[in-house]
Amino acid sequence: MQYFTRQEMILWCGSVLLILAAFLAFDRVNYLSLAASLIGVTSLIFAAKGNPAAQVLMILFSLLYGMISYSFRYYGELITYLGMTMPMAVFTLISWLKHPFQGNSSEVRVHHITKSELFLTCILTLIVTVLFYFILNYFHTANLLPSTVSVTTSFLAVSLTFFRSPYYAIAYAANDIILIILWTLASLENSSYISVLVCFFVFLVNDIYGFISWKRMEKRQRHSA
Repeated sequence: MQYFTRQEMILWCGSVLLILAAFLAFDRVNYLSLAASLIGVTSLIFAAKGNPAAQVLMILFSLLYGMISYSFRYYGELITYLGMTMPMAVFTLISWLKHPFQGNSSEVRVHHITKSELFLTCILTLIVTVLFYFILNYFHTANLLPSTVSVTTSFLAVSLTFFRSPYYAIAYAANDIILIILWTLASLENSSYISVLVCFFVFLVNDIYGFISWKRMEKRQRHSA
């Protein structure tokens, strides 16, 4: 039985082709960005299936993306992905492996986030946002305001992913929009960053699909239970 549906394969192949086309058209030099984009979009298609392999790929993507962000002085992205997203991906991997759906290690059990968990997430998100604003300002981070908002949406996304909530994908989609703004500004100074910009447009489409997929998965799991 085929693991990915036909629609998912079309989505993944189309995403890969767009990333490759953007790289060939605007970059052709920074293979690190290309590798990060391809790993990132592959992570998202596994995440849409609730597969823990997505978190392994996210750890690798965070490392590469942090290096790319450093090249444009986006210290917010650097600190966020290396200091927050990557460690949280490790914790999330452990969480997902501990909560398989009916013993199926390739599908995590969807969790309905409680009010106390949501309250804790919101309080921590607020604290992290304020803290990172001063940290990023101290390091003279380029485009400070959107960089700070990116930290907010990133922390919210990784927290909801840890809690196995379908709404993690909505938070990531919001983060994608912020990153599209950030890399649009970067692309105005260096056209080679257009390939990174296209990458996050692709991520946005995949995260929207991820939410749809998780809501279907949640409904199916509830009926099976």
